[in-house]
Amino acid sequence: MPSPTLDLIHPSAHLRDSYRALIAEFVANGDALVPFTLAFENADFDAFMSKLGDCAVGVGVPEGFVAHSTFWLVRDGKEVVGVSNIRHALTPALLREGGSIGYGIRPAVRRQGLGPAILRLSLLRAAALGLTRVLVTCGKQNVASAGVILRNGGVLESEEYLADRGEVVQRYWISLASSHSEA
Repeated sequence: MPSPTLDLIHPSAHLRDSYRALIAEFVANGDALVPFTLAFENADFDAFMSKLGDCAVGVGVPEGFVAHSTFWLVRDGKEVVGVSNIRHALTPALLREGGSIGYGIRPAVRRQGLGPAILRLSLLRAAALGLTRVLVTCGKQNVASAGVILRNGGVLESEEYLADRGEVVQRYWISLASSHSEA
């Protein structure tokens, strides 16, 4: 049986039902909607797609936010299995937590190697956006996420207890100067 193909694409209306099923899975599983764009209203899918396009060029982003691009990890051209969001710049708040890239994998397909794949492909997208170095953060207890970051060249810079989150957040930097095709 051939390996599934994975592509990190711009959101597409033809995958609307799969995207909505991914969100429903997050909610049913009791997971936080990460990246934050999963919480965007999408009942009017055309308006949702337009909002994502505007965010990518910095139009209509809230005060304190930066331009950010959302991508979908699609398996075999038909199933949205993950979502990533790349911030085009870092603010003091994003340096504290959130970083340059946030991503989430559909609960039903976790532990299938999709975490390393979505981050690897997101790093390529970040480089295409002109970024040369990215910050990726995760809770210290999230050992799986830390492993994904390390597999993609992450270097731990610091850890800090964030009282508002009630946990220690780790901050990893990844240089985009080298290839990330091996993750």
